[in-house]
Amino acid sequence: MTGSTEDYAPHPHIGGRTAALRALAAWRAAAPGAPRVVVLTGSSGSGRSRLVTGFLMLCDPEFRGRLPLDEMDPSTVPPELPAPAVPAPDGLTAAQVLWLLADHYELKATGTEDVYAELAALDEPVTVVVPDVDRAGPVRAADEPARLVREVLAPLAATGTVRLLAEVPRPLAAELAAGLPPGSVQIIDLDEPQWADPEGLVLHAQAALNPAFGAPELPFTVDPAARLALGAAIGRRAGTSPLVVQLAVHCVLMAPEGFDPADESHLPASVGEALDLHARRLGADPQTLRLMLAPLALAEADGIPVHLWARLASAVAGQDMSQAFADGMLLAGPFVQPEEREGDDGRTLLRLMHPAVGDEIRAGLPSVRAAQTQIAMALLEAVPGQDWSKADPYVRDHIAGHTLEAGLLPQLLTDPGLFVHADPVSLRAAVEAVPTGELGAPARTYLRTAPLLTRTQVPAVLRAALLETAFVEDGLPEYADAIHGRLGLDLPWQTLWSLPVPGVSAVTVGSLPQPEGPAVPVAVLVVPAGTPGAHALGEAESSAVLVHHLVGPDEVGDLDPGQILRPSEEERGAAPLGLSRGADYLRVWDRASQEVVAALISDTPFTAADLSPDGILVVATERGAKALRIRPAGPAIAS
Repeated sequence: MTGSTEDYAPHPHIGGRTAALRALAAWRAAAPGAPRVVVLTGSSGSGRSRLVTGFLMLCDPEFRGRLPLDEMDPSTVPPELPAPAVPAPDGLTAAQVLWLLADHYELKATGTEDVYAELAALDEPVTVVVPDVDRAGPVRAADEPARLVREVLAPLAATGTVRLLAEVPRPLAAELAAGLPPGSVQIIDLDEPQWADPEGLVLHAQAALNPAFGAPELPFTVDPAARLALGAAIGRRAGTSPLVVQLAVHCVLMAPEGFDPADESHLPASVGEALDLHARRLGADPQTLRLMLAPLALAEADGIPVHLWARLASAVAGQDMSQAFADGMLLAGPFVQPEEREGDDGRTLLRLMHPAVGDEIRAGLPSVRAAQTQIAMALLEAVPGQDWSKADPYVRDHIAGHTLEAGLLPQLLTDPGLFVHADPVSLRAAVEAVPTGELGAPARTYLRTAPLLTRTQVPAVLRAALLETAFVEDGLPEYADAIHGRLGLDLPWQTLWSLPVPGVSAVTVGSLPQPEGPAVPVAVLVVPAGTPGAHALGEAESSAVLVHHLVGPDEVGDLDPGQILRPSEEERGAAPLGLSRGADYLRVWDRASQEVVAALISDTPFTAADLSPDGILVVATERGAKALRIRPAGPAIAS
């Protein structure tokens, strides 16, 4: 059943799907009996994304003016209303999608629950469309689509003021709809007879074969009768899958030699058949084609750089595939989509033309984990001298995703160079997917610091500075030393020491006179009474002072706190660096140039700070206190 009508023009982008469009238009209009929540699903390649894209064209007040609305079935056209919120989840975490929504509605929420509470308190309902849930997440193996459904879409669906349309993979559709009151939710499964569109598939195939729409002139494309017959046969064989129609047409038009349009056995009924029939028609082994495409099926993010493709295919195959690539680009061509990256030195990335092709390739591998292991090893070998600063951006930013699916990520998380140079968003997502008990101490430090790295999106040298401080805080000085030494980075500061003392309410720098020789620079921390090693503070019963060497790693022993000399205002005013403090930041600035040389941020509130005349900053948070030697060489951010 298609729901199509011969008297109306089809949607120019969709070319059919009348029944589904009617249901979506009724949802958008909040028509009597229409559900508040619509879950759009179907198999991969069923046309979910295309349908949502076409529907959003009708919902956009500006774009709908370009469509032939007067010629279309009125029941498929939603009323003209303000555009819905469309937080696209492609590559984003569940939390990022939620905050996109909060930003769209200018909510004042500071926490997750606040977002839902503010939406529930709105006077008027809001309309939210979330497409491409299957593309959520910066790392494939982290299963972000399921997290997005459970942590964001399900609470949105349960919020009475939210009218929600979500396009989700079939395994998650029932889960999203579960628990909602009867009549408030509708599942539209595009593979079900009620919503399938066989007539639209035939029209799609016939149009794609038409030279008037860009097809090459071939005997079966220029002859109208032959073209219509072939299009009808392709549509019949494809069942409910627009993707199979697209693949069938692409394969035939790209390599028409040996194709008999009268023989329907040459036409695929599935994605797998499209791959295998195409290979056999070109005289190739279908397994060769699948091995060529395997790295793209296992790729992260937007695809693999073209120069890595053959290398990774050889790794998966366990044999040299270079000759297959030299001879077989026509073989892989219908299934591969190149993308030029303007901002990345003109790099060309390759990806599969649809995720369903990747699903088919992955399903045919003897072991995805073993294949990912081979890819991970090949990527690791591609790092010049194991210097991550010189690694290809794909290798640097996405090896964690491959090793995660290979089960090898914890072994990789011992190199501070990777922590510093890898994209923090994708690396954080991969590390968070590993059970904490399987992570070593350096990885746990990275995980603790990652929110600062992803929040600020700082460059590598400042990520190094943040991590250097974190390693000192966590008692991993060898990793801090590696960042200073082996990585060859000129960090803007050095963390001298860290003291995990809670409750520091004030800090000051000073000096302790000695009977002989120069005074000893010290840091004085005001801490709760009873803190081990602290000295009583006069008659105060609740506070004490802890005196620490300003530069060295040790506390100062027995002393009279009254002997400590603090810098005079004249000494502070003559110092080359100054300190300013706001509600949630600390800044160290160069007095001569007035430029900020260090901006400090923290995942816990600052409680106190002081700067010595020679540029040693003592800062306290709820976690404790630490000292940084500031090097006024350039802007910096520290935690």
